[in-house]
Amino acid sequence: MRLAGMTARVAGGYAKSRIKSVFQSEEAAERDRSETHARAGELIATTLGELKGAVMKVGQMASIARDILPREIAEALGSLQREAPPMPYEVIAEQIEREFGAAPETLFRRFDRTPFAAASIGQVHRATTDDGREVVVKVQYPGVDEAVDSDLSHLRFALRASGLVKFKKQALDALFDELRTRLHEELDYCNEADNVRFFHDYYKDNPKVVVPEVIGERSSQHVLTLSYEPGDHVDDTGEYSEALRCELGETLFRTVCDQVFNLQVIHADPNPANFAFRSDGRLVFYDFGCVKRLRPEIVDAYRDTIRAGLGEDYDGVEAGLRRLGARNLDGPEVPAAYYKMWRDIFAKPFVGDIEFDYGKATLHHDALQHVPGFLAKYLGAFQPPAELVFLDRVVVGHYGTMRRLQARAKFGVLLREWI
Repeated sequence: MRLAGMTARVAGGYAKSRIKSVFQSEEAAERDRSETHARAGELIATTLGELKGAVMKVGQMASIARDILPREIAEALGSLQREAPPMPYEVIAEQIEREFGAAPETLFRRFDRTPFAAASIGQVHRATTDDGREVVVKVQYPGVDEAVDSDLSHLRFALRASGLVKFKKQALDALFDELRTRLHEELDYCNEADNVRFFHDYYKDNPKVVVPEVIGERSSQHVLTLSYEPGDHVDDTGEYSEALRCELGETLFRTVCDQVFNLQVIHADPNPANFAFRSDGRLVFYDFGCVKRLRPEIVDAYRDTIRAGLGEDYDGVEAGLRRLGARNLDGPEVPAAYYKMWRDIFAKPFVGDIEFDYGKATLHHDALQHVPGFLAKYLGAFQPPAELVFLDRVVVGHYGTMRRLQARAKFGVLLREWI
């Protein structure tokens, strides 16, 4: 009901704005559109944040899509990246008892009533097992798994009815099918436990990467207990030496490249809260609910497109984007000069053998300057490929993390090891 009401209000606001624009000057119409975007963004962000669950998760993902959504909408959705208000302890205790038939105080030697962290589909509490192990207990909010399909259906309808996205129905349906699949996986904590075990085994001999261990006897479909692995949030690395921050940035970069091009399985939730850094140079991974397994042909096409872009082979870029499903062949032709413009922005960290400083990177600002032209001339030439939505999420999310680390390295040299 909340989503339906949000849809009606957003769609009504845009319909009213479009009617008014017929009788307004261009300047007044643009001002009115901006105000309509702002009102819609505030309404969407407030509604999704209060509902939590799948819709809040999608809102968090959409908040980085500044090249697709109007600026006012993207800024409003950015508020969803902040930590969600926690559920009352009684709700969490009931969920644990429903899963294990006993209260948290019976199952653990110590169980903190105050949450360690709270997010869109669950919250985390510190605890101690009977044998003295320090653990974190991730508890899913009751009912969020049952509402995924209806939540996404309403959200998709809201986006189409409001006119916020103008992609073909087939492309939008494929995008939402991909979101639905990943969210169902994320809501199955047995699946996440398997993901943690997979990555823990993969990195067990890697001295640079830490993955928690699953405490199987205290885990279920809606409760996941893991070993407590401390570390510093990226915003708390300011006291680290410059050399250490650069080392950690290089480790993060290598890890992402290895997952994409070698393992072809990626940790697909780059929220900074899902990573921690240690003063001994180690990188800690948290939250393996969202893991994307990449098809080999997609990885090959992705690699080839990057190679073509770096080599300024724009016929190769066009061919790669078609293989990836990113080109709408019913839309306008895209000239090589247009690809070069974007290549010159996004390839800056990787051109040649020079050192690149992410702390001074302005790729996001440079790209935003070209968004109006993209929306006006070439939006219809592209579509969001469902296979890339989570890979793109990783790339964009870690760009922000690298900036906050102020990492410097010869990233072009590093990238060429993988492509």
